[in-house]
Amino acid sequence: MRLASIQAAEKKLLLQTYERNPYLFVSGEGVYLRDESGADYLDLLSGIGVSALGYGHPAIEAAIRDQSAKLIHTSNLFYHEGTAPLALRLTELSGLDRVFFCNSGTEAWEAALKLARAHAGLLRSEGKNIGTRFLALEHSFHGRSIGSVATTHKEKYREPFAPVMPDVEFVRFNDVEDLRAKFSSDVCGICIEPVQGEGGIHPVSQEFFAVARELCNSTGALLLADEIQSGLGRTGRWFAYQHYGLLPDITTLAKPIANGIPMGAMLCTERAAAAFTPGMHGTTFGGGPLACAVAHAVLDVMESDNLLTHVDEVGAYFRDRLQVLASRHACIVDVRGLGLMIGIELNSAELAKQISAEMMDRRIILNRTSETVLRFLPPYILERAHVDITISALDELFTNHAEHAGTALEGEHAHG
Repeated sequence: MRLASIQAAEKKLLLQTYERNPYLFVSGEGVYLRDESGADYLDLLSGIGVSALGYGHPAIEAAIRDQSAKLIHTSNLFYHEGTAPLALRLTELSGLDRVFFCNSGTEAWEAALKLARAHAGLLRSEGKNIGTRFLALEHSFHGRSIGSVATTHKEKYREPFAPVMPDVEFVRFNDVEDLRAKFSSDVCGICIEPVQGEGGIHPVSQEFFAVARELCNSTGALLLADEIQSGLGRTGRWFAYQHYGLLPDITTLAKPIANGIPMGAMLCTERAAAAFTPGMHGTTFGGGPLACAVAHAVLDVMESDNLLTHVDEVGAYFRDRLQVLASRHACIVDVRGLGLMIGIELNSAELAKQISAEMMDRRIILNRTSETVLRFLPPYILERAHVDITISALDELFTNHAEHAGTALEGEHAHG
């Protein structure tokens, strides 16, 4: 069995940074992954929100094939044909003005933090009173670099690397009064995930987002919207902040932008962009010809297939079916999300862990986040039939656990 030999080799050779599930996938088609034995798995996680168009999509395959035959890399010392047209599309979709291309969400967020600090420095050089502090939210997750970790709330991500980047303070999630109390002219940026992903699929409130925008406007601080997980169609809009009718100064993209080819992007206003000059920031691989070609293909398919509407409709259907499930099973505390970024919170971390594993046994892939939340980030091409398969499996598993718990309780009463 190839899996066993690969596990043994990785244990010996790789840094032990991942607790991998014991499955070896070798191919995929549509919303399904196939393992080494030929079994197909319904993928409701899409590589943690990456494979927006699923697997084996002909447009993605064609873009990779055609571009790789021409040019894969040139470096950012030279021009190529893909960057400016892609930047134009992203600025038109986002309402922002300029783009910096990179390779991952963490890099995009690191660029956003650097830009916010540089922008504050530019304002100070003009005689304005503004500091270097960031406000970030409790339960936030922004990535794995030192700056990204510093703005990530959970201590387990920060403590091993202390001291991380200084001057970050955390605000209670959706607590407007706490935000107002902690904001001052010392703040150069407010960091927000419009929908917290790792934190448990929690959308920020309209009031909180609006007050953050108001406070930034009052001093010249920048509003940073992390859309690495929620952006580019995941919530049924191109950007989740568009649900709120608000425009940030900076936003970040990554996961679905090139359907699995590593790519990230930071977008910003013209005002913010003025703080970066040649040599202040850069990347070796970011915005290369191959990644740009695939990103163009992703956008082409999303537009031609009207996938934003599809995500909206199938996402609403998924949440409705989960709400019905919640009415049948007391273990489901909450159902929340936007589009196809959905979480169901259970009343027990152990139960969430068991359900996640048992769904995998049934060849349905999802994952657990924030201990008690089952997270769904399926490909945008998911259909209602796939939702029905998922709901049926969850219903059966929740019923089995309830019956088992009831039997155990009866046994305790008998012995009592």
